[in-house]
Amino acid sequence: MDQSANGPLSMVIEEDWSEIREAVERICMQYPNDYWNELDAASEYPTAFVNALTEAGYLAVLIPEEFGGTGLPISAAGAVLETIHAAGCNAAACHAQMYTMGTVLRHGSEAQKQRYLPKIATGELRLQAFGVTEPTTGTDTTQLKTRAVRDGNQYVVNGQKVWTSRALQSDLMLLLARTTPADEVKKRSDGISVFLVDLREAVGNGLEIRKLDAAINHNTTEVFMDDLKIPPESLIGEEGKGFKYILDGMNAERILISYESLGDAKYFIRRATEYANERVVFGAPIGKNQGVQFPLARAYAEMQAAELMIHKAAALFEGGQHCGAEANMAKLLASEAAWHAAEACMQTFGGFAFAREYGIERKWRETRLYQTAPISTNMILAYIGQHVLGMPRSY
Repeated sequence: MDQSANGPLSMVIEEDWSEIREAVERICMQYPNDYWNELDAASEYPTAFVNALTEAGYLAVLIPEEFGGTGLPISAAGAVLETIHAAGCNAAACHAQMYTMGTVLRHGSEAQKQRYLPKIATGELRLQAFGVTEPTTGTDTTQLKTRAVRDGNQYVVNGQKVWTSRALQSDLMLLLARTTPADEVKKRSDGISVFLVDLREAVGNGLEIRKLDAAINHNTTEVFMDDLKIPPESLIGEEGKGFKYILDGMNAERILISYESLGDAKYFIRRATEYANERVVFGAPIGKNQGVQFPLARAYAEMQAAELMIHKAAALFEGGQHCGAEANMAKLLASEAAWHAAEACMQTFGGFAFAREYGIERKWRETRLYQTAPISTNMILAYIGQHVLGMPRSY
């Protein structure tokens, strides 16, 4: 039980959403390691997997029923993502829809919600791309250089985004751009706006997407905008308030990513424990050796602790209460628990961990990402130091 200023708040301790978990796991069983290895080798998008999740309605769990979704809380969405990762699959191809659509839902006009959300829910439209990060500014979002200038009945956009995943597989992209120059605003977070760009119309008409080759198959890209013209109805909410709108969705993003990391940790611990009990060397299962057993036991303890923080963050989020610290700590603890479990699993499997047929090395590479994205471990520590512990701002 978490006691807050607004009254008691219940927190789920044991696993919930069992029916969703079982159904998602059945879908995942149709996409084994061979499927993901083939995509990984070819750096291709898991279209069939994403379509299966979409058709079953699991990517629309956070969209209200009035717009064609199921209107479930964030813990239900987390159960979907956690189950995908615990089964050895990867939700990175589709997870962004769950938190990017929130910007439209919370800050979009009624016309925008009616136009886009039902089609996003059915999969007729894909909203998987989020154009925020830039080559020269990185995490320092308030210093982004992309400009959107109002010119009559249109905005003209110039700039560049990097690490914009899934832009080649999306119909729509949320775009963060500065509409008022930084030297003309009182606060550095002012003067930034968020737009919903129709990529079907933009590509080839001022917008170019180039694929980025990376260590993992994350379908990431660079996006170049050269006098891209977009209509004024692309603007979400008020001009100049976009940074606040994006911040509203970051807690959801971090909680959902935490669930993915939790699933990764469970995957590695399960695989490693099974192998440690089966693999016999020097006449005994290798799990008998404390050098094998103890790292897995510690990883399990870390995973359990991370899970509790995730549940707390989700409970606060669902209760409409402040959860910035909890969302950040959940992401920090879960990503580290997953990485430690990944390392322990690699050591347990030994040389076989590097064989693609086992799936361990692919998941190991994928899991490492969340030490860096969507926000790095150091940035979370800086947030805790400043906003929780009250120490001076470090950046």
